[in-house]
Amino acid sequence: MPRASAILPRSRDLAIAALPIVALLIFALDVGAAVAASSAAGTLGFDFLSYDSAVRRFLDGGVLYDQSFEYTGGFGLFYYPPPFVILALPLALLDPTLAAWLWTGALIACFFVAVAVMPVSTRVKWVIVLLAGLDWPMVYGIKLGQVGPILLLTFALGWRFMDRPRILGVATAIGTAIKIQPAIIFAWALVTGRRRAVIVGAVFLLALAAIATVIAGPASWVDQATLLARLSKPIVTPHNYTPGRIAFELGASEGLAWAIQWANWALVGVALLVGVMRVSPVASYLAAVVASQMVSPILWDHYALLLVLPVAWLLSRGQWWAAVIPLVTMIWLVNVTPNWAYPVVYWVTFLAVLWQGRGQRPAPDRVPAEPSAEPSAEPPAEPSAEPRAEPAGASYAQVRP
Repeated sequence: MPRASAILPRSRDLAIAALPIVALLIFALDVGAAVAASSAAGTLGFDFLSYDSAVRRFLDGGVLYDQSFEYTGGFGLFYYPPPFVILALPLALLDPTLAAWLWTGALIACFFVAVAVMPVSTRVKWVIVLLAGLDWPMVYGIKLGQVGPILLLTFALGWRFMDRPRILGVATAIGTAIKIQPAIIFAWALVTGRRRAVIVGAVFLLALAAIATVIAGPASWVDQATLLARLSKPIVTPHNYTPGRIAFELGASEGLAWAIQWANWALVGVALLVGVMRVSPVASYLAAVVASQMVSPILWDHYALLLVLPVAWLLSRGQWWAAVIPLVTMIWLVNVTPNWAYPVVYWVTFLAVLWQGRGQRPAPDRVPAEPSAEPSAEPPAEPSAEPRAEPAGASYAQVRP
């Protein structure tokens, strides 16, 4: 009869070998079911079709930014920066249904490329695929045609190549051109001494802005700012997951809810600023990624898909409890997970990353180590504090389906 000590390692090896198959199967089943259901209902790419219709309207001589909206979340609303038109314009030349399918496929591809470039072990990458397949924000974001997986890719590239100014700068510029929040990474890069990345990113972003201005016209910037100013109502916007809105839903007055909202933004800013000075560059970068969502006036549930990035880092450091973070918002708990759980998981992730990075600021001459196929007993080396020379070369189904 085999000894228990021999059976346990063998069982663990079988589990590790089966992990890629299980991860891909879960991801394919959950995402495939959501996409198929949306396609059957005619709502596949709900958000993408809003971008697409805005661009088509503009090409037909109409306005890019429809000013008739009073709240965010309804179909047809487009409020992304004008450079986003560069990304959406080619698909507007196709049939909308075909464009929605191509966009959905591109989002899935962006997710897998993002996982591939994460500087963690292969085992952790497959765990992330598994968790993402179970995660409602990820599945819902792909079903909606939201830009989250694209932002995930830009943030993952910034993480892996944070000491390569061109890649970090261009990735951050692309993220900022899609949504404003990733601009916080430029502030992080400036504070941590990565000035070349800021310069590269600024030049690239200005180039995108110039092209967008030629296409959409100078008035598009004013139109977008006007629309954002009117729609950024974190307290009274239904299905928003910011702390102020949650407090308002729980019975707080609008004034008290606003006080909670401003206190939340202030605490995020102070914690991030202190963290950048005291923790490792990787930890401060990932904290900035989380903060970029926490400071957003409107925080939809699917924004939480970006949390798989810091979760991957925590897992790579042996913090396996972090797998619970995406499981709190898993697809099977959509009608069980309370709304207040979303700001809680953001704060837990944010503080956990800062805590794990404390006291580990490396010497300036250290360079990032390539991740091994399997995690070693020691945590992976962090990128240097200073940049090195770059080598040449359905939680709200009433509003959205």
